[in-house]
Amino acid sequence: MRYKIILEYNGAGLIGFQKNRHGDSVQSLVEEAVFKFSGQTVEVVPCGRTDAGVHALAMPAHFDLMNNEKLTMNNEVIKRALNFYLTDFPVSVVSCEEVADDWHARFGCKMRRYKYVIANQDFPPVLDGDFAWWVPQPLNVGAMRDAAARLLGEHDFSSFRAAECQAKSPVKTLDEARITNHESRITIEFCARSFLYHQVRNMVGTLVEIGRGKPLNLDAILDARDRAAAGPTAPACGLFFIGAEY
Repeated sequence: MRYKIILEYNGAGLIGFQKNRHGDSVQSLVEEAVFKFSGQTVEVVPCGRTDAGVHALAMPAHFDLMNNEKLTMNNEVIKRALNFYLTDFPVSVVSCEEVADDWHARFGCKMRRYKYVIANQDFPPVLDGDFAWWVPQPLNVGAMRDAAARLLGEHDFSSFRAAECQAKSPVKTLDEARITNHESRITIEFCARSFLYHQVRNMVGTLVEIGRGKPLNLDAILDARDRAAAGPTAPACGLFFIGAEY
């Protein structure tokens, strides 16, 4: 039986989604929770692999369980069991549902949505410092919006691609780049079928430089196809995976 789960997590104390030997990851924690309640070793496959420090409000993932007459394997029981074993960790299962055997969290996804939160104020954010990038200098949100509009559509995003990116092509289509601000919080939302490694954080870092008044031209940056032409990589703390469409 294949199960789709939606995960919410605080990435501040995690090494990212993907498991490795260097600490707790979302994947390792959820797989361990599945093993503890079912006795089965599974692979939890996510919609996307977030980096260390990146958060999620609604990350889809799937795993397969063998039928077991000794266990009641319905959606609510699985959800509650997973959350019981995840109680001491910054990961929660928001929902669980049985899906078709060929449903795939990663390859079946048609659209991914991220948001980035900036604390634009002259004092450090105390209550949500792990969930926003503190930028004390005043930002020109109008200039940032104008620049973000130039990112929409299909482009070669090599200038916003991390050196470690393993994607076969740097060409992506950005469907949405929306910037809103309320009091001291600036939120940037991006929507696309897929993103390059660090693409969102590199776009945010560039937009913030423009908001600070740096004379960067997005068309020239895109045409350069050179990571050095764009701005710095924004820190992970302000980035959230907020949803996916199938």
